[in-house]
Amino acid sequence: MSMLKDPSSKYRPFTQIAIADRTWPDQIIDRAPIWLSTDLRDGNQSLIEPMDAEKKMRFFKCLLAVGLKEIEVGFPSASQTDFDFVRELIEGGHIPDDVTIQVLTQARDDLIERTFESLKGAKKAIVHYYNACAPSFRKIVFNQDKAGVKGIAVAAGKTIKRLADAEPETQWGFEYSPEVFSSTETDFAVEVCNAVIAVFQPTPAQPLILNLPATIECATPNNYADQIEWFGRHIDKRGSVLLSVHTHNDRGTGVAATELAIMAGADRVEGCLFGNGERTGNVCLVTLALNLYTQGVNPQLDFSDIDNVRKVVEDCNQIPVHPRHPYVGDLVHTAFSGSHQDAIRKGFAQRQQGTLWEVPYLPIDPADIGRDYEAVIRVNSQSGKGGITFLLEQEYGINLPRRMQIEFSQVVQKETDRLGLEMSAAQIHQLLEREYLQATTPYALKGHRLQEENGTSAVDVEVNNAGQTQHWRGIGKGPLEALVAGLPVAVEIMDYSEHAIGAGTHAKAAAYIELRVNGGRALHGVGIDENLTTASFRALFSALNRAIGQAAEHAA
Repeated sequence: MSMLKDPSSKYRPFTQIAIADRTWPDQIIDRAPIWLSTDLRDGNQSLIEPMDAEKKMRFFKCLLAVGLKEIEVGFPSASQTDFDFVRELIEGGHIPDDVTIQVLTQARDDLIERTFESLKGAKKAIVHYYNACAPSFRKIVFNQDKAGVKGIAVAAGKTIKRLADAEPETQWGFEYSPEVFSSTETDFAVEVCNAVIAVFQPTPAQPLILNLPATIECATPNNYADQIEWFGRHIDKRGSVLLSVHTHNDRGTGVAATELAIMAGADRVEGCLFGNGERTGNVCLVTLALNLYTQGVNPQLDFSDIDNVRKVVEDCNQIPVHPRHPYVGDLVHTAFSGSHQDAIRKGFAQRQQGTLWEVPYLPIDPADIGRDYEAVIRVNSQSGKGGITFLLEQEYGINLPRRMQIEFSQVVQKETDRLGLEMSAAQIHQLLEREYLQATTPYALKGHRLQEENGTSAVDVEVNNAGQTQHWRGIGKGPLEALVAGLPVAVEIMDYSEHAIGAGTHAKAAAYIELRVNGGRALHGVGIDENLTTASFRALFSALNRAIGQAAEHAA
């Protein structure tokens, strides 16, 4: 098959709402919405390998550090892992008093009862239930008419209210989603939600959350905003409900749809860090929050160390963040064009502390989110960076990680500026050796002994420091963790990668580590050896020595 010459024979355009007096285009977003992270539920269920309990807990702690106060932690009736995780959060005392956990359930009594079992003893919890209301789902999936769909929502609501009333020690919140709201007749969505409101009888002090998901993004963002405004005008007890939006990115406009929905009256936003989720993903909470920040609005979320947040998310999701992802991608603050470089440098040159941010090509000050200025100021041409990477791969089998490509290209650029000549592959390799492989001061690794037993590694490394032999000893879950435990300085491994150079009995291992020492600037190290563990140790020492050396240079 191929694309149709006349797609109208197969696809129909979205039917717009008649709302001639819409007001949302004139609104301005001047405060942050209520945020809900659904990384541990919607994001998790879209992963090839869902997170285990350890990763979910690590992610949960990251969300707390960012400042999320409402977190959807799982679908306990659908997964024993999720059920057990909710129990651990409650019984282990991991939930701060100002944080509310949320769980999802389908509108079925047996699943609702299982959901309440998982929440027993919680101080504060939101029970979120849903059923699909769109015509295609009524007809194709459930074979239900409108009355049947509304009846499901009402019956499930009554069950939830009854079970909540039986557990008065928990401060309950309730959320209902007419799933596939974006494709549902808006007047019918209002009808169903009004029936749900009649069940829960919300008040301004105890509002009901009505979540209106763009489960499938099916039109331009202005149409979604029209749906939200029309819904808000016609829903009962508007002052006693919170309108929540949960947009997906099927058309690539999830961020725009969410922002326009807030302008149209939405009070609350559900999404994931960096936009993970089904199909093309949920809306990215980071992008939304920092969009507010760059407009002078406090987003009530803290991304002061955006690289560390990204590291946690990448490790837990096992999905890399795209290098062009807004605000956080490896390349978004780096200009490769000479004209861009000139404008950015002039912007920094005229900038005075305490004045409004006006630097060309940079909508945000990278320092505000923990990014280094040097990667911005010392910009390169794309061809230079690509050429360096290509020559090292082709001539020497060395495949530098992306962030190290940027770092090393700056080292090469300094050398080419000094020499005033084009560098050959051999010269680039010699520079790599001098800058990374020969970084043996102040600590030179002389040897190591490694013992591994029952998943625990114990390492004893012999180090030469200013002519003196020292022994550093550490214990950890693996060799690198054990080595880090034995170091005399505090370090944080930001990234690690490895690959083979060559094949067969003559193959070597190349290891790359990105390291921060005492919370300073992250720098890379390289280690090459026949033994992978030795290569990784050499890479760590390389990064450690470079970081200490550069810190000393800056101090001088």
